[in-house]
Amino acid sequence: MNGPMVEARGVRKSFGHTEILKGINLRVERGSVTSLIGPSGSGKTTFLRCINHLEKVDAGRLYVDHKLVGYEERNGRLYEMKERQTARARLTAGMVFQRFNLFPHMTVFENIIEAPVHVLGRPRSEVLAEAQTLLDRVGLGDRGNAYPQQLSGGQQQRVAIARALAMKPKLMLFDEPTSALDPELVGEVLDVMRSLAEGGMTMVVVTHELGFAREVCDQVVFMDQGVVVESGPPGQVLASPRHERTQAFLSKVL
Repeated sequence: MNGPMVEARGVRKSFGHTEILKGINLRVERGSVTSLIGPSGSGKTTFLRCINHLEKVDAGRLYVDHKLVGYEERNGRLYEMKERQTARARLTAGMVFQRFNLFPHMTVFENIIEAPVHVLGRPRSEVLAEAQTLLDRVGLGDRGNAYPQQLSGGQQQRVAIARALAMKPKLMLFDEPTSALDPELVGEVLDVMRSLAEGGMTMVVVTHELGFAREVCDQVVFMDQGVVVESGPPGQVLASPRHERTQAFLSKVL
């Protein structure tokens, strides 16, 4: 299918009287990697959660794979989907959080196969074979029977990536996936993400890892105070930013 994987048109989101997203317009092309950068509180994570309908959009239109996220449009008006419909639509995107959110009482294999078996109703033996392939892919082929507490933080995050991939998403969302890791463990997670990018996975990444954004991403989006201030190729946004707010931010973090 042609066209963008994600398209936001005037997306707004408030919590109480505080408006967090103030009219986000953004396109994420299929097979591309987009990084969202900016100061804390700029709305990056909120926007990412809206893409997966973990937060509801208050205004505007947000499409994933050409379908409205969490809503149906009839006669020009939006109607919120029922939770079961939303849950089914949410399967389009896999999400990896700052914290790994693995089930501590389950082995690595059990964590990975839980959703494909119980949500999608797929045969356990078939999913288990795929789980082994995914673990091989993230460099943990021999840790399927380990429990999360027996793994390092970087290993747990790689398991979390494998778990998301087990649902066969068309889009992967990453919310600062390395921010909770010790510095020496960051590289192993970024290497897996690079591999996904090379394989053509569409990805949206909230990150402070500007080296990753520069090397891997097709598009860098700088957000501040709930708006997209500037977006474009990494060489333009990171090396020659046009907006003085982007310049000021990068001068402090580069």
